[in-house]
Amino acid sequence: MTEYQAKLTSSEIASIWTGYMNDSMSKCVLGYFLKHVQDEEIKSIVQFSYDISSTHLKKLTTIFQKEQIPIPTGFTYDDDVNLNAPALYTDPFMLIYINHMAKIGLLGYGGFISMSAREDMRAYYREGLNETSELYERSSKVALSKGLFVRAPYIPYPTQTDYVDARKYLSGISIFSKQRPLNAVEISHLFMNIQTNIMGTKLAISFAQTSPREKIQKWMLRGRDISKKHVDIFTKILLENDIQPPVSSDVAITNSTTPPFSDKLTMFHMAFMSAAGSGNYATAAAASQRNDLILNYERLALEIALYAKDGADLMIDHAWMEQPPPTIDKDQLTNKKDTMK
Repeated sequence: MTEYQAKLTSSEIASIWTGYMNDSMSKCVLGYFLKHVQDEEIKSIVQFSYDISSTHLKKLTTIFQKEQIPIPTGFTYDDDVNLNAPALYTDPFMLIYINHMAKIGLLGYGGFISMSAREDMRAYYREGLNETSELYERSSKVALSKGLFVRAPYIPYPTQTDYVDARKYLSGISIFSKQRPLNAVEISHLFMNIQTNIMGTKLAISFAQTSPREKIQKWMLRGRDISKKHVDIFTKILLENDIQPPVSSDVAITNSTTPPFSDKLTMFHMAFMSAAGSGNYATAAAASQRNDLILNYERLALEIALYAKDGADLMIDHAWMEQPPPTIDKDQLTNKKDTMK
């Protein structure tokens, strides 16, 4: 007796499409890293990450074929990466980049699992979550051993539990009283968003430095300026609370101006980072209990959204934005069919 296999839901189709796009981009970036990485410990992390992306692409391709869904174009070695371009990034940057992308992947796979109904889809994403967790573990260990892992700020251990005893606890804006100190949850999100924006700054600089198109260069440099501004805002908040934000080494990008990646890939990458940043801000706003922090996250998220919109317009102008699988336009379908006179 043949077992019935339910069709993929819209959420499952969205997940495999998103996964294919992200893994095809990652394979191009990591393949370029492999060409230039020198440190053997870091190389093992790059290779492990590259193997994960390659394996995922094969499995996702099989799923698309089995379900008779068109395979996305995504990104390829032939069109989107120049492996012979000189080294653009240092070995430490490659390691921290992979560690950072693993963090994003952990959130992504958790979301994919929660949106999947079919057992085989859940199994695939559980496996992806385990692999990404292992990647984060390995990359963190190497980063710690080389003094590259940037820890969150320390605070004194609490000595007792307590409850909020006044509504002013939620206020961060008052001309009559001093703001309350940040709590551990708020500090953790400020720190995370500083680190995310530092990564965004470095990527934007490297992409601007190597793009042959003036409009792309300007858009990338605008992204750099936005990220730097956000870092300054979050850092200022920590410093006002006598918390010194840990800072990573700034040695990340070489002087090469030869593009290793297509502008199509770099634009997609920055859009990916912008989406992750917006998600982080939404989470941080929901977790923060001082209204000044919430307002900051909301206004800065709007700035990211406007930046991403302008980037999307650029991608559309160059026919670089691949469309996610759509539903059927019923009105258009009705207008196209033959009707009886």
